[in-house]
Amino acid sequence: MTQKYIPWAEPAYWGNERDYVINALDSTWISGGHYVDELESKFVNWSLCRSALAVSNGTSALQLAFIGAGICPGDEVIIPGFCFLAAANVALNMGATPVFADVDPNTWCVTADNIEKVITLKTKAVVPVHTYGNSCEMDKIVDLCSRRHIVVIEDAAESLGTRYKDQLTGTFGNINCFSFQATKTITTGEGGMVVTNNVAMSKKMDLYRSHGMGKTRYFHDVPGLNFRLTNLQAALGCAQFEKMGEIFEARKKVYLKYKNILNLADGVELQQYSSDVKPVVWAISIKLSTKFFPQGRDQIIDDMLKLNIETRPGFYPASSMKHIYTVMDSDIPISKILGNTVISLPSSPNLTEEMIEYICNSILNMRKK
Repeated sequence: MTQKYIPWAEPAYWGNERDYVINALDSTWISGGHYVDELESKFVNWSLCRSALAVSNGTSALQLAFIGAGICPGDEVIIPGFCFLAAANVALNMGATPVFADVDPNTWCVTADNIEKVITLKTKAVVPVHTYGNSCEMDKIVDLCSRRHIVVIEDAAESLGTRYKDQLTGTFGNINCFSFQATKTITTGEGGMVVTNNVAMSKKMDLYRSHGMGKTRYFHDVPGLNFRLTNLQAALGCAQFEKMGEIFEARKKVYLKYKNILNLADGVELQQYSSDVKPVVWAISIKLSTKFFPQGRDQIIDDMLKLNIETRPGFYPASSMKHIYTVMDSDIPISKILGNTVISLPSSPNLTEEMIEYICNSILNMRKK
């Protein structure tokens, strides 16, 4: 029997999503509204941070954070060489320079030691990215940046719910960013959140988030932008937030099933988590051995699709896009290896055990003897 198509990700609904969205429609408050306020309030209570600002997407969260941190043209911003490069693109579009630090070969996350190697007098901020739901070594990174008077902008778009030393990722930095894009752990379709304990930064970002208008409508105190989240999207997020524990548990179950099959399999290497990390894994990804998979990662993706399984490549390293970023392969060698060998497997929390077994067996059967 032909296996039904298994997408890389698909949204899962857990309770009141439909009712809350209809309620938002009926209220006529479809741009701003009480669901936006409620989602921000839920995030403050959950994160224990002083301020949470809902925004239109994870990238606008980063841009707003850069504005709050005072990133200016000519400043340097340190970003991992292997990650989703939204922060690098925001830096370039704001006239700043992204500088890339290599990642750990086991956790695939940037380290304090590698960050320190590329700090210069122009370094204004560091953006640790918690790739695939793992966590960077935030205590060491925060300590380093504090001593150097460098702003930490934490990119927790992929790690909502993950804890490092029993503290939530996305609460360590001076400013912290989350994404609610359709594939993320909590979704509003598109959307994001900016979280901080810094009152001055919060006020600045709140002003820029909505056209730079303060108390007087249509009077611009600063040249603001529109990063607002709609009430309809926030309604979806509020419903998902209510079921956060169930969502985390479902994702844990999916990850553990994959781990049980793949952890000791020849030719594949799972992303590693230190004993300090309690992950909520967003995307289950593996590194393929070139010895066992000489056909290469990209061919595996094509062959898996023929079996009705959608997989995705790992993040391409910054050095592979020299038309955009200035960095050499030799500067980020681990990032280059990961960019060529990591494959991301279907990771939806509603995957069945049978689906996961089919996915794992399919990829393991492609190994060369």
